[in-house]
Amino acid sequence: MNGWRRSLLAVVCGVAVASVYAAQPVLEPMGRDLGVSAELAGWIVATGQFGYLAGLVLLVPLGDVVDRRRLIAAHLAVTAAGLALTASASAAWAAFAGLATAGAFAVVVQTAVAYAASVSPPSERGRNIGVVTSGVVVGILGARVVTGTLADAWGWRSVYAVLAALSLGLAALALLALPPAERPGPRPRYGQVVVSLGALFGQRVFLTRGLVAFFLFASFGTLWSGLSLPLAAAPWQLSESRIGLFGVAGLAGALGAARAGRWADAGRATPVTGLALALLVVSWAAVAQLPWSLWLLAAGIVALDLAVQAVHVSNQHVLTAAFADRVSSVIGGYMVFYSLGSALGAAATTAAFTAYGWAGSSLLGAGFAVCALAVWAADGRTPRVGAAPRPEAGGRARAADPARPR
Repeated sequence: MNGWRRSLLAVVCGVAVASVYAAQPVLEPMGRDLGVSAELAGWIVATGQFGYLAGLVLLVPLGDVVDRRRLIAAHLAVTAAGLALTASASAAWAAFAGLATAGAFAVVVQTAVAYAASVSPPSERGRNIGVVTSGVVVGILGARVVTGTLADAWGWRSVYAVLAALSLGLAALALLALPPAERPGPRPRYGQVVVSLGALFGQRVFLTRGLVAFFLFASFGTLWSGLSLPLAAAPWQLSESRIGLFGVAGLAGALGAARAGRWADAGRATPVTGLALALLVVSWAAVAQLPWSLWLLAAGIVALDLAVQAVHVSNQHVLTAAFADRVSSVIGGYMVFYSLGSALGAAATTAAFTAYGWAGSSLLGAGFAVCALAVWAADGRTPRVGAAPRPEAGGRARAADPARPR
């Protein structure tokens, strides 16, 4: 896969995931305009996330049944329709319907990652997954900055109108620029693929990497869903636009982890995961200094997002190598852990902050990180998970590949 196609898939991921998180910075004006009360405004974000969770189970497995290139284009087109409905909604029910639709079909992210993995030779799989996945983090964190700017200039509806136009344009580009992915063997039926998702939970490598992702993104959600609360309060009392700038620090850390894919290609996915999780634990010591130092907070954010992205890329590399015959299904199943962990972190951090201040939120995030590290350590008896097959070993290399399910 050349650099242009990697970049295109990264942009697809960024725009798709931004459609789920775009409401966070504009909840107040959006809820007021649609007549949604303040205590129910959180459902504006939750609706898209519930749609996303449904899409992981029902839509992502389609990638193992039909041409992924056409599926990427179709998902983007339906996402654009949902975003357009939200942008033009005059009533809350219409906006919720649009958000749910856009959220469900935003799982084009997982189809894009599965496509990148399926068209990549083993020696480049980690690199390509790393680049494509970087678009996800750019979408999550960059949406905070861009959304605020657009909303200030033209109102919250402009955010969804721009995302709809981008999604539609990317759908056309995907059909023109991406070649069809060759698929070995007969294609399974959709029902078989959905049912087989349950069987993945009996595979040790899948369950281990999924649990690591669950606690990893619970820690990530604890930071990013709770960060605005102490920054808006005394002593800092920062504006929304200034709070959004901390997303730039997160982007720096996440993009710095792009090399994790190359390390995974070299067979170092397991040690990289352990080192990154240790860094995640340590990063919370700096993040906890928020009441006294914004510089230490920024350093902690860079380290935290570097660690999260490195683990996320390594996880996906291991799983796509282990389950090469059902890449879309395994990515969709893995992302269920991601979604549940993110939701747990988001829900728990506000309760912890209300009860114990930022120290409570920091201890919570560090606790989630320690749990992820403990899961990785408990799985330490599996050597060199994620090693790419050696070319000179021929057919025997695949049989001995330690990333295969056990």
